[in-house]
Amino acid sequence: METSHALLQILDTQMKTPEPYGWFHLLTLGLTILATILLCVYGRQHSSHRVRSIVFWVAATVVMLEIYKQINYTFTLQGDTVVADYQWYAFPWQFCSTPMYIGLLAGRTRSGRLHDALCAYLATYAVFAGVCVMLYPVTIFTSTVAINIQTTFCHGSMIAIGAYLLASGHVELHPKTLLKALPVFLICVTMAVIMNEIAYYSGLLTTDTFNMFFISRHCAPSLPVYSLVQQILSYPLSLVVYVGAFTLAAGLILAIAAGICRLIKLPHILSSRNLVRA
Repeated sequence: METSHALLQILDTQMKTPEPYGWFHLLTLGLTILATILLCVYGRQHSSHRVRSIVFWVAATVVMLEIYKQINYTFTLQGDTVVADYQWYAFPWQFCSTPMYIGLLAGRTRSGRLHDALCAYLATYAVFAGVCVMLYPVTIFTSTVAINIQTTFCHGSMIAIGAYLLASGHVELHPKTLLKALPVFLICVTMAVIMNEIAYYSGLLTTDTFNMFFISRHCAPSLPVYSLVQQILSYPLSLVVYVGAFTLAAGLILAIAAGICRLIKLPHILSSRNLVRA
């Protein structure tokens, strides 16, 4: 019992909640940029097997940190008593949670349509989400040290892995990449919609908050910009706008990556894979 108390206390070590563009945010942003550059520079000649391995182990690390987060949010100390109270709002199926599942699967699938689709998602949609959060982290920071490390590693790795997949040539800088990624995104959104409906009809929302992807029609709109769309359009149409907007953003990531490759004279990455097959 004393061991569990000590462990919970360590896992809940406190700090002053970081501010956007304060020292903690700038430090983690700098580390993300450094990791991205190193992966892109040294990963350009990686074999397909090496790429899959790196994607898998980064995703596995994110999963382990997510498990810690769930433990931290669920168990608290009240005096000498350990109290369990699951926080449904933190259920791990938000947009930025999906890359850890996709990464695990991509790292364990051989080259083929499924693998290509999963990696395309990681190199487009996931990168955009990671960039948005790392540049505008107003909702992710808390007063718990390890949670701040967990969330910045999670979102930072989305950027680094996506850029690595593009720089290595494992994901092609071609419009068809977006078409490969779109079905994966649609499946993730559909699962979020189904979960939100189950939460509503099960009565969970009477006592807890459950809003996966922040698109539930049963919860108050809260996602920046998109919340305005939810208030104006019907639910089905707002979902169409949601999917369309993020797809355009994912396409923008591809366009920016292609522009960078042209700028630093890496035209071979634009149309073909540059992998040493293993």
